[in-house]
Parts: sequence; C-alpha cells; structure tokens
Amino acid sequence: MFQSPPNVAKTIQITFEEKTYQVAPAQTVAAALMGEGHLMLRKSLVSGETRAAFCMMGICFDCLLEIDGQPNQQSCMIQVREGMNIQRQLKKGECA
Repeated sequence: MFQSPPNVAKTIQITFEEKTYQVAPAQTVAAALMGEGHLMLRKSLVSGETRAAFCMMGICFDCLLEIDGQPNQQSCMIQVREGMNIQRQLKKGECA
C-alpha cells in the first residue's frame, strides 16, 4: 500500500528507533515510516491498542511520535529532514 516514490535520485537519512533508513525527501514522516513497513506508530494511552496513521491530514492524532526529542508530534504533518531522530510513544511519558 505505501511505497517509496519511484525514481528518486537523492535520499536523506533518518533514524527510527535506533535503525537508520534512507528515504525520499519531500514526504511526511508518517509516509516515510509506512513506506519502510512501520505501520504501527504508537499505542493508545487508554486501551493500549496499537495505532497507525489514519487520516494523513492532521485530524486523527493517531500518528503521534517523538521527533528530535519533542513528544506528541503529528508525523503526518511533518516533512522528513536529514538526520531526524524518531521514536514511538508507547505509553505516557515513555518512548521505545
């Protein structure tokens, strides 16, 4: 379903939970991670169920991640940047 854009000559490096990925620029963090096969982005604080980016337009907040040390970032609204460090938020106050 989610794949990296074809024929992208330049890539940038991001780190997701201690693993580095080369991804195409000009895409959101959620799209980049889903393209790398990471569909589960967080767990519900209430039920503990896994959550994934749903709306991809900043409404549902199911794509919240810690990005460069800042928790509760909407990954579907933030464009990937070189050297970005991304962590899942598994429960309140805890990252992967």
